Amino acid sequence: VTHSIPACIGSVTINSKQLDNESPVSIFAVNKCYVTVQDGTFFDGSGFAALVREGYKVRSDVNITLEFRTTAAHGVLLGISSAKVDAIGLEIVNGKVLFHVNNGAGRLTATYEPRGTNSLCDGKWHKLQANKSKHRISLIIDGNLVQTDNPYIQSTSADTNNPIYVGGYPADVKQNCLTSKSSFHGCLRNLVLTKGQQAELFDFSRAFDLRGVFPHSCPGAEH
Repeated sequence: VTHSIPACIGSVTINSKQLDNESPVSIFAVNKCYVTVQDGTFFDGSGFAALVREGYKVRSDVNITLEFRTTAAHGVLLGISSAKVDAIGLEIVNGKVLFHVNNGAGRLTATYEPRGTNSLCDGKWHKLQANKSKHRISLIIDGNLVQTDNPYIQSTSADTNNPIYVGGYPADVKQNCLTSKSSFHGCLRNLVLTKGQQAELFDFSRAFDLRGVFPHSCPGAEH
């Protein structure tokens, strides 16, 4: 076995002596245990998860689905960029969800704004689907569809080659389709990127860089 256990461990005794786990000599990727736990990955608002070290190529089509839960009105959900302008980005800004795409000709944004008091920052799970199909983009939040007209119909491919950053990104990394620098605070689960018939479910415990992110456990209720 080469990976850590997604679990809570307490009251460890060796030779009848109880280990003091309040003041360890060293600690790595160990979070506190919650009384009630849900499936998902907890982002503490300070970091990010980095996936696909060799770079993810969006190109003409991609469909992104995920579920999120937060009480914060700002936070990066996902960004995939390139060294040029081509990129896609998902973020929460002022309680709205924004899906940005730049195929090289200019940034296009689909914005979902909850109606009335239906806040997306209520600590409950919300389903998100972001779809890019050539020059068309759409965003579906909890079954509500937002579509945006694209004046750049000749430009259809987002030629990205950088990792997928989820929940934030490092200070030295450029993201051409994100306006926020705020790291996500809350829980994410069921991140799937689909190209054609090929769907890929991303396991955050397999990220090549995790900072302030705790796979496999979400506090049951945020306080």
